[in-house]
Amino acid sequence: MKANVVSAVILALPVFSHAIPSYADFLGDSRASAEFRNFYINKDFRQSAAPQSKAEEWAQGMILRINSGFTPGVVGFGVDALVLTGLKLDSSPDRRGTGLLPYGASGRPEDTYSEVGLTSKVRVSKTELLVGTLQPKLPVVNFSDSRMLPSTYTGTMLSSKELEHFTINAGRIEKENLRDSTSNDDLMYAKIDASHLDFFGGAYNPTAELSISYYASQLDNIYRQHFAGLMHTYRLTEGVSLKSDLRFFHSADYGEKNLESRSRVDQGVINNNFFSAFETLVWGANKYTIGYQNLSGDGDFPYLGVVPYSNNLSLIGAFTRAGTDALQYRYDYDFAGIGFPGLTLMARYIQASHVRTALVSSGTETERDIDLTYVVQSGPLKNLSVAWRNGRFRSGSGLTNDVDENRLIVGYTLNIW
Repeated sequence: MKANVVSAVILALPVFSHAIPSYADFLGDSRASAEFRNFYINKDFRQSAAPQSKAEEWAQGMILRINSGFTPGVVGFGVDALVLTGLKLDSSPDRRGTGLLPYGASGRPEDTYSEVGLTSKVRVSKTELLVGTLQPKLPVVNFSDSRMLPSTYTGTMLSSKELEHFTINAGRIEKENLRDSTSNDDLMYAKIDASHLDFFGGAYNPTAELSISYYASQLDNIYRQHFAGLMHTYRLTEGVSLKSDLRFFHSADYGEKNLESRSRVDQGVINNNFFSAFETLVWGANKYTIGYQNLSGDGDFPYLGVVPYSNNLSLIGAFTRAGTDALQYRYDYDFAGIGFPGLTLMARYIQASHVRTALVSSGTETERDIDLTYVVQSGPLKNLSVAWRNGRFRSGSGLTNDVDENRLIVGYTLNIW
C-alpha cells in the first residue's frame, strides 16, 4: 500500500473526531504515537563457499499506532490502526536479505513500502474481542519486533480477565505478514500452506511473584502443540532476588499435510519435546543468568512465523533444531548503579551440542552477543535511544551460515496525544 494511504488515514482523523462528539470515552481514551527507527545491519558470512559475502542494508522506518477508546454502554466498540512505513537508505541486490527491506523476483530491494492494519474491537466487562490485525505475544503464536518494522497476523482473538488472577486467551490466526513484507500471506510451515492456527490457553497469577501458564494450539493439518510454563520471583533480601523461568512444549504431527512434511529432510517428523530452565540472580544493578534447554524426540521445534517463544532466541540463532542441547550464560548491567542512568549492557554466550540435521548427527552451534544501549534521560532529546548490537555465530550443523553481525539502531517515540 502506497504512502498516500498513510496520509489519508492521518488527515481523516480530525473529521472522524468531529463526526462523533458524543462518544467521549471513544475519543477521550484514545492514544496515538509515532515510533521512528533508523536501522543498519551488516551480516558478514564467514563460511566457505557462501552464496554471498555479506548482507548489508540501511533503512528508516516509522510505526504509527492509533488506539481508540470504547464507546459507552454495556458493550463498547472501538478500532485501532497500525501504519507501517519503510524507506530504503542504502542497499543493493547483492547485499539484500537482512530482513529490513522487501524485494521481488528481480532481487532488487524496494525503495519505499507501506501498509495499514486495522483492528476492530469489542469490550464487555473485562473481556475483549479483537478482529483484524493482531500482534500476539504468546507461547504458541509470537510476533517479531526485532527489525525495523514488526510482523503482524490477521485473525480473531478473545482475551478475558473476568476471573480473578486469571487471564484467558483464545483465537484463530489466518494470515501472516512478515517483518519485511507488505502482504498478508497464507500461514506456512516447512513450505507447506495451512489455512489457520487455532489456540487456547491462559495464565494464573495468584501473586505478583508467580505465574503459571498453559496453552494449546493446532496448525491446520500439520501439527498440534501444548505448552506449560512457570515463572517465579523469590526475593532473597532488599535489592536481591532470584527469578525462575521454566518452559515445556510438546509438539506432534497432526492431519493429512504432516505426511508432506515427513518427506522434507530439513524438517522431518514432528514429534518434539522442548524443555528449558533459566535462573536469573538480580543483585542491584547486576543480573546473572544461566539457562539450559533440551530438545528431544524427532524433528525440529515447530513454530509459526519467524521467532519461537524461547529464551535462547538470540541476535542470530534460534537453537531449535532437532536434538539441540544448549547452555546460556548471560550478564546484564544497568549503569544507573554507578550514576549513569539510561546506559545498559547485555553480554550473552550460548553453546549448543547434539544438533541433528540431514547432514550431521551431532552438530554444534555457538553464539556470542553484546548489546549496548543508551536512552537519553532528559532535555529536548529525551527518550531518544541508540543501540549497538554485535553477534558472532558459528555452526557445525551443516545447514546454518557462520555469521559476524552488527546492528546500529537509533529510535525515538513521539506521543502524539
